[in-house]
Amino acid sequence: MRKLAVVAFGGNALLRSGQKGTYQEQLQNVEDTCESLCALLKRNYNVVIGHGNGPQVGNVMLQHEAGRLVGVESMPMDFCVAETQGSIAYMIEMGLRNVMARNDIQRDVVTLVTQVAVNKLDPMFENPTKPVGPYYSKERLMDVENGEWKEENGVMVSPSGVHYKADPKGNGWRKVVASPKPKRINNIKIVKQLATAGNIVVTVGGGGIPVVEESDYVRGVEAVIDKDLASALCAIEIGADEFYILTDVPKVYINFRKENEQALDTITIAEAKKYLEEGQFAEGSMAPKVRAAIMFVEHGGKECIITEAGQLENPNCGTRIVR
Repeated sequence: MRKLAVVAFGGNALLRSGQKGTYQEQLQNVEDTCESLCALLKRNYNVVIGHGNGPQVGNVMLQHEAGRLVGVESMPMDFCVAETQGSIAYMIEMGLRNVMARNDIQRDVVTLVTQVAVNKLDPMFENPTKPVGPYYSKERLMDVENGEWKEENGVMVSPSGVHYKADPKGNGWRKVVASPKPKRINNIKIVKQLATAGNIVVTVGGGGIPVVEESDYVRGVEAVIDKDLASALCAIEIGADEFYILTDVPKVYINFRKENEQALDTITIAEAKKYLEEGQFAEGSMAPKVRAAIMFVEHGGKECIITEAGQLENPNCGTRIVR
């Protein structure tokens, strides 16, 4: 029986430092990452792919802002996530098909634009902190929404309740949204059916489209779900054997970039939690990846491997988090 793996593409799989983010740049980056993914396909794995969308969703919001200036209504956060899910998955499908053709691999690639349910009472909604979209001057904010604005402790709240936070580097004000925990992935049974039948499935892009489920309807919310946590939840719910988180370093390190820097090979959940408590992993970088790894293994996963894409050809690559 084939092993089933979930692979979370990091941001560098799409856009790398110093690049302008052109379509051709992103397409080439995706194809390079997909070339590395062939190592798993050649070992006869079934594969599900999750991916981030940070720079892309920011660019979409900039485009919507430009449109607003000529009378085109801006779209809400859940719509922007859906838009980038589709466009990024298109590039992943194209990249995979190209590299599979070169490597004589016969698989179908399927994308599901995926809603991920969150708890409307998640405390993150009370204190939104995730910055998204363009920077504004205070004067420009007044043009974004008419009415009475409130300012307190470095946060401006629009008449409709949207939060903007001052950038500590002085770039202006930027929209901040909640980052609630993912609770349930819609259509997850179909994801598992497609993957176990041998199809490569792209799902929970950008952490999934954030929705709240009421008793008789579903509504999108202004939020961003962490893509590693969403991919971990996907891996748990489909019963994946392994969970790969691709990043821009070959292993996880303690004392990172210090004289006593140490690469980690295999660590237990207990050791990973200890390092988190010590502040060994930076927030917004390695810390959320380690938390996603812990989540997967604690809920029945065999192991999570954190590594860079180019290392996948080595079956013993990366840092492995185990029970």
